[in-house]
Amino acid sequence: MRWIHPLSAEAEETADILGGKAHGLVVLRRLGLPVPPGFVISTEACRAFRRDGRLPDGLDIELATAIADLEAATGRRFGGPERPLAVSVRSGGTVSMPGMMSTILNLGLTAEAATGLAAETGDSRFALDSRLRFLSSFADAIRGVEALTRQRGGEPIPDDATRQLELAVAAVFSSWDTPRAKTYRELHDIPHDLGTAVTVQAMVFGNRDEHSGTGVAFSRDPNTGEHVPFGEVLFGRQGEDVVSGGSPTRPLRELADREPTVWVGLLEALDRTERHYRDVCHLEFTFEAGELSVLQVRPGGLIGRAAVRVAVELADEGAIGRREALLRVSPQDLQHVRTPRMVTADEADILTRGLGACPGVAVGRVATTADRAARMAAEGPVILVRPQTSPLDLRGLAAAAGVVTARGGPASHAAVVARAMGRPAVVGATDLTVDVLGASVRAGGRTVPEGTLITIDGTGGEVVIGSARVVTAENDPHPHRLLEWADEVSGGDPDRDEAERLSAAHAVLHGQGTTPRPPN
Repeated sequence: MRWIHPLSAEAEETADILGGKAHGLVVLRRLGLPVPPGFVISTEACRAFRRDGRLPDGLDIELATAIADLEAATGRRFGGPERPLAVSVRSGGTVSMPGMMSTILNLGLTAEAATGLAAETGDSRFALDSRLRFLSSFADAIRGVEALTRQRGGEPIPDDATRQLELAVAAVFSSWDTPRAKTYRELHDIPHDLGTAVTVQAMVFGNRDEHSGTGVAFSRDPNTGEHVPFGEVLFGRQGEDVVSGGSPTRPLRELADREPTVWVGLLEALDRTERHYRDVCHLEFTFEAGELSVLQVRPGGLIGRAAVRVAVELADEGAIGRREALLRVSPQDLQHVRTPRMVTADEADILTRGLGACPGVAVGRVATTADRAARMAAEGPVILVRPQTSPLDLRGLAAAAGVVTARGGPASHAAVVARAMGRPAVVGATDLTVDVLGASVRAGGRTVPEGTLITIDGTGGEVVIGSARVVTAENDPHPHRLLEWADEVSGGDPDRDEAERLSAAHAVLHGQGTTPRPPN
């Protein structure tokens, strides 16, 4: 059996074999977009690893061949002292599971290779930063393997690039079975036996210099559905800094002024991917020395009001038909379409302000850890308040009615997971301090103990002490138009509940065998 497949525009394997991430990269290559060269180790290899407890026979030989091909494509040497090749090693299940599994960046930067990188670039700080980032992400991934296998004092990080790669692949495969990954799959009804692919690509260094960076971009605003590019960027940093929420990001639009060539290329990428998928797309990108690379594409994952607006506007643009627009909106989206907004009568009520990351209003008691949120939720709604969230907080995020973080932006872990779960979220509340040991939060000169009732507005970004008054906007024309189309299909009664009207249309369309065309 063949375990490794190239990331080429000619690849014919499905997402079931390549994983969603690598399959998306193949599509990006077909669209002529700049994707770093690489290869993918299939989900079949992961299933064999999980069955036998080791990497499958023959994978080592295929890895050697794939790395040799990558060296030829890049003109670099894996782990070598001159023009060293470093790679990223990323998970990629058939269904997207953002942040749930391991990622290792800068792999192959042995001590000798890091010295060579410093000599090549003339920047020892950059080379050292890249080496330290590799050691940190590698150690985190390997610790996860040791925890699963109950090892103690596993082998030190090897200074051999080939051995590093083998261990990293095993770590990514093992991360499929971490508790957080299992919990995520249970929450989203993802089968446990699918396994993950592993995507290996030549590194693009967003931390290279002042003309380098990383970011995420949506082709439309995921909070409102408005047809404008939306996202965030970090200059001089690597991708994990955006996702973790540990570093303050800048609005995506700042790219236009600082790196206009990258900005133009990114707009073209967003336009091409949206036209291909006929849907909102979410891109992850990095740029090194002013040159753009696209690292991932996935559906925008819009809900509620934004999902309705996009479906209607795509139909108006002729990208999809009205029947497909109806099927893209769920009855639950319609129930949440008139996004509530918080009304604050007194400025003194506001504890802090951040960035609205997922629309809606949530009321609950403050919980400062995921475990406490899960316990407290048994007695009523809670709001998880954290400095930033990570996959380790998934249990608390699932239990909470909403989330607030002191750091991070619209593409941070907290924001992405909140949108996937339909939870109101406020991120980047920079004056907020979370005291876990003291079981309290501080902002604006006030200390609020855990258990205090607060209200958060995931649109405006306000966090208010107590239960605030809420109003619902009624002036959005998009749901009315969608429901008119639904009634035309089903002959429905306009006096019925909106969700029932859409469900009736869905029943008719499914009875006719109508389904949305899947992305390809």
